[in-house]
Amino acid sequence: MLKNVVAVVLEEIHPFELGVACEVFGLDRTAEGLPGYDFAIAGVRPGPHATHAGFAVDVPHGPERLAGADLVVVTASAIRREYPEPLLDGLRSVVESGGRVLSICSGAFVLGAAGLLDGRRSTTHWRYSEDLARRFPRTTVEPDVLYVDDDPVITSAGTAAGIDACLHLVRKAQGAEVARGIARRMVVAPHREGGQAQFVCRPLPGGDGDSLAPLLDWMRHHLERDCTVEQLAARAHMSPRTFARRFQQETGTTPHRWLTGQRVLLAQRLLESTTEPVDAIAVRCGFGNAATLRHHFARRLGTTPLAYRRCFAGPGEWED
Repeated sequence: MLKNVVAVVLEEIHPFELGVACEVFGLDRTAEGLPGYDFAIAGVRPGPHATHAGFAVDVPHGPERLAGADLVVVTASAIRREYPEPLLDGLRSVVESGGRVLSICSGAFVLGAAGLLDGRRSTTHWRYSEDLARRFPRTTVEPDVLYVDDDPVITSAGTAAGIDACLHLVRKAQGAEVARGIARRMVVAPHREGGQAQFVCRPLPGGDGDSLAPLLDWMRHHLERDCTVEQLAARAHMSPRTFARRFQQETGTTPHRWLTGQRVLLAQRLLESTTEPVDAIAVRCGFGNAATLRHHFARRLGTTPLAYRRCFAGPGEWED
């Protein structure tokens, strides 16, 4: 269930990160066939809260608004030594009640203070990762990734990585079609893997090839093909070593991981919108057989293709 969503703010509010939560969950898109959210902004107290950009935000709710939330998004703010206990209690109660919490950038420090990162993997903006690991040694900080989903706790890196984490959660809870619809309205990429690097080095064009964008587009349209790195490198007119390095630089991940992610996305789309058997979908997506599809589906989404279809396909659109 993803209906009741609360964005938590603390002074000094970082407006962009608050705006991410408002844009993903705070706009009414029901006229476009997308789900609506009961969205609210809460702080330590109702009233004006300062931002680091020189203006104030009028916050309508205190921490009591967290009660019953399906999701609490802890937005970025100034990092402090201590955080208000009523807010920490509210966050712990959300998780204990079966809800999720998601932090953007320095919001991870609030989750750490609540003890919600203990025994879990986490991330934050690369500038703060060492501090997060030092202050909360019971969490395993992954400093170079966009976001970490250690359900029911999701942490994300700075700024735009919050968009990726929010869309990832929408996709996980409500399906790829809903996430794509929101992303389309926001004019952003519908999916970036959490394991991608926070910053991607894009070298100046050199003599060993230009952007891989045309090849990536070709790969998206030929996911059923079982291409080796050597074959992809030849198509890009590069040596395998140069191709692997350039691919990492441009996408932040490896060809295999990138392809697997795209294939899972296609499988989600087909499970939602067609009645094709899982075996046929596995072949169309390049997994070859249903067993391999189930393996990757479980690793990335924590469920099975049939369970996913039951949740996200329209009435009568699936069969065992």
